[in-house]
Amino acid sequence: MRIALVTGANQGIGYALVEELANRMSPEDLVLLTGRNPERVAAAAARVQGKARVEGRVLDVTDGDAVQRLADELGAVDIVVSNAVGPLEPGKTPVEQVDEFADVANLGAQYILRAFGPILRPGGRLIVVASSLGTLEQLPEQLWGRFDGASLDDVEKVVEEWRTAVHDGTAAAHGWPEWINLPSKVAQVAAVRAVAAERREDDLAAGTLVASVCPGLVDTRASRPWFDDFSQAKSPAEAVRPLADLILADQVDPDLYGELVRDGEVVPWKPTTGR
Repeated sequence: MRIALVTGANQGIGYALVEELANRMSPEDLVLLTGRNPERVAAAAARVQGKARVEGRVLDVTDGDAVQRLADELGAVDIVVSNAVGPLEPGKTPVEQVDEFADVANLGAQYILRAFGPILRPGGRLIVVASSLGTLEQLPEQLWGRFDGASLDDVEKVVEEWRTAVHDGTAAAHGWPEWINLPSKVAQVAAVRAVAAERREDDLAAGTLVASVCPGLVDTRASRPWFDDFSQAKSPAEAVRPLADLILADQVDPDLYGELVRDGEVVPWKPTTGR
């Protein structure tokens, strides 16, 4: 029996991925759909149609103890997808939004990586849903060294420094973009790269994949306030098919390991070197 866990899965991309995995996996497999709201989680789990069993679990990814308790309870997992994201609204200032956004997207992903990485079975998949905005070229070059080659502890420290700078009004002076989505997404990808750097040799020998993924432009409630043209946007169901292909592939492509992947291709981390 395989166990798959998807966070932030009661709507949008997360829900679509649960449904896609449930359709492709076997009846003896288990897909855990998680979210913070008990009613929404229960309703979403009940709606999923597929071959695999689907169960809803209440999980607040910003609660590190709760994330660790779930990992301890499960003991071993085969597929983990960190998809939870906080709200981001155009009409609000960065100060008003940075805490919840960073708590969910960054601390949440870091907690998932720390808790579930050690219990990932050989041949497993440890995935963080990020964005093609999570590359170094989205930041001034003076900030690249804060993330490039950083450890997970380093990334966590930079996120907290950035958050503090937003609150005390010094973020722009330090070079941080005003749109908080950019530093957050870069930090997500950097966190995955940090974990992958430590595990690469053993994981590739075992057929295990650690990566971040970009689903592309997807027509969801969260993306609609930020884009005017959705003519080229994917539906959540369309967006998760390449992700499910990556997760359920029989073999791991070493070139994708530790990278940001979009539609099966690497999105370069550095514009100057290509990686």
